[in-house]
Amino acid sequence: MDEEWDPIELLREVEMNTLAEVKKRLVAGEMESLTSIVRELLDAKVNPREILENALILGMNEVGDKMGKREIFIPEVLLAARAMGAALSIIRPALLQQSDFKGKGTIVLGTVRGDIHDIGKALVRYMLEGGGFTVIDLGVDVTPEAFVQAIHEHNPAIVGMSAMLTTTMREMENTIKLFEQKGCRDKVKVMVGGAPLNRPYAEKIGADGYAEDASTVIREASRLL
Repeated sequence: MDEEWDPIELLREVEMNTLAEVKKRLVAGEMESLTSIVRELLDAKVNPREILENALILGMNEVGDKMGKREIFIPEVLLAARAMGAALSIIRPALLQQSDFKGKGTIVLGTVRGDIHDIGKALVRYMLEGGGFTVIDLGVDVTPEAFVQAIHEHNPAIVGMSAMLTTTMREMENTIKLFEQKGCRDKVKVMVGGAPLNRPYAEKIGADGYAEDASTVIREASRLL
C-alpha cells in the first residue's frame, strides 16, 4: 500500500523550499526575482515573519559571513543589501499589521563630526536593516549634540558611530562624554567602528561594543541587546 500524502506537510515542504530560494536569490543580489517570489509568498498567505526570519535575515547573515571570509566583496554586498531593502519594503506593511511583531530594536547611526565618509556607514545600515533592526541614519559629520537629540527623539537601544580618519575618531570619545553630561549615557549602548579603530580603543573611550566591519555588525549589535 502506497504511503498517503499529508497535504499540510506537502505544503509546508513547498513553503520551506521557496524560502530557501528566497535566501539564495538574496545572497546573489537578484532583486527582481527575489521581490517576485516574496510577493508570491505573501499572496499565498505565508506569514511575513517566516519570510523575514527564515529567509531574509538568514540570507543577510550568510552575506556577512561570506564578506568576513572574503568570499564576496563590497559590490556584491551592496547588491544583496539593495535586494534586501526591496524585499523589506514589500513585507513591512504586513509585518506591522501583526500586533505581536517586534523588531530587534532601534539603532541611531552616524559618521562623527568632521568626517564625511559615508560608504562604510551605508553598508552597515544595510546590514542592520537586513538583520531586522530599525535604523535611524543621521548621515555624516554628525555633532555630539545631534546624537544626543536623536537619543531623546528616537529612544534607541544602540547608538552606532563611525569614523574613517584618525583625526575624527576622537569625536567618538567627545560624544560619549556628552552623553554622560546630558544624563543619557545609561539609556543606550554605544557601538563604534571604522578603519582606524580597534577593540582596545573602543574600550578605552567607554564604548560598549566594536564592529570590525559590516560583516560583524549584526552579531555585535545582537550581543549588546
